[in-house]
Amino acid sequence: MDARWHAELAWLGDGVARDVLLEARGGRFTAVVPGVPAPEGAVRLRGLTLPGLANAHSHAFHRALRGRAQTGTGTFWTWREQMYRIAARLTPESYFELARAVYGEMALAGVACVGEFHYLHHRPGGTSHPDPNAMGEALIAAASDAGIRITLLDACYLAGGIGKPLEGPQVRFGDGTVEGWARRASALHARTDGNGHARIGAAIHSVRAVPREDLRTVAAWARDREAPLHVHLSEQPAENEDCLAAHGLTPTGLLAEAGALGPRTTAVHATHLTTDDIGLLGATTTGVCMCPTTERDLADGIGPALLLRSAGSPLSLGSDQHAVIDLFEEARALELNERLATRNRGNWTAGELLTAATSTGHAALGWPEAGRLTPGAHADLVTVSLDSIRLAGTAPAHAPESVVFAATPADVTTVVISGREVARDGAHRLIPSLPAALAAAVTEATAPG
Repeated sequence: MDARWHAELAWLGDGVARDVLLEARGGRFTAVVPGVPAPEGAVRLRGLTLPGLANAHSHAFHRALRGRAQTGTGTFWTWREQMYRIAARLTPESYFELARAVYGEMALAGVACVGEFHYLHHRPGGTSHPDPNAMGEALIAAASDAGIRITLLDACYLAGGIGKPLEGPQVRFGDGTVEGWARRASALHARTDGNGHARIGAAIHSVRAVPREDLRTVAAWARDREAPLHVHLSEQPAENEDCLAAHGLTPTGLLAEAGALGPRTTAVHATHLTTDDIGLLGATTTGVCMCPTTERDLADGIGPALLLRSAGSPLSLGSDQHAVIDLFEEARALELNERLATRNRGNWTAGELLTAATSTGHAALGWPEAGRLTPGAHADLVTVSLDSIRLAGTAPAHAPESVVFAATPADVTTVVISGREVARDGAHRLIPSLPAALAAAVTEATAPG
């Protein structure tokens, strides 16, 4: 089916254009033409239109902790105990309901594609569901219902720390052996091959959770399938200390030894790196996904984003634990954190930050054909009103700066994903009563017992 939109303003990657006609067929853009009058029948888009956003790092069930995890004091490690209590409760049915609502919230915020870092594989106690991939299938179905694309990053999680067995809620994360993980992940990959909205990648949960001798197997699995490989890297100093004590290498060095770095790999967080680590990541063009709202919420620290960019690592963005779901906030936090760390302003342009939130994020998730307003790309677009109290008075030439540094999801008026309108004026077109659905799913996930 053909579709046409006419954007008052559109960010085309190298600047803002006026009066842009966008045409699509079969979920892909066929024409993007600036400087033309609106033809009859085209959907008018008032404000600034952007490519669809990519949320490159998500743990959907963490959304149930919003507000609860912000009480009291503690560290990443005390937060993790709260997260484990939620993980212990979820079933394929309840996880579908929660993820469907969370992905709906993402769609309202302009997210066209999510990278779901998935390790909640089995039943409490570690036994498999009748379908060993029931939890992953629930996430794929949830994304479909919410109208967004998904890269399910199936995580290998075999240890509770370097040299430690899985314990308590962690037991349901594991497949026993790396061969067991590969068999289950391969079955999921085969079932979703050719699925229009879902792709399967691999994840090494961390060097704490995958033994040294098994890292190479996970990396080879991803390489053989030309699939993305993601890994939590150096989020906490304790991870680095444990790795050095056990192996005499940093986590980055261990991944390099295993052949796990490269252009299809994305390191998530990468907060506590040595100079040599940064050099290794940059030299291999390994991407880095930063999640500033989570990193500050968990008191993880500020990662060396500028140094990573200079070394050659592409940067993408994720909302991780979903303290908020707002890719504009993730983008501006990357710059504002750097200002606090360096006391220098203007480390990234608004265009560079939008690129991290769009095309670089999609590429990190294995969708290089998305994240741009250009013929052949997925017909994803996000229109941001410039009339709200936050953005009123925006000059067209400065619209990207206004949106990056002041917009929120409340300013998003239209979201189109693969040619289908998914959201308009704050309402999700596919999930009725989304706030009520989200409230019910969170209540179920956090109920006592």
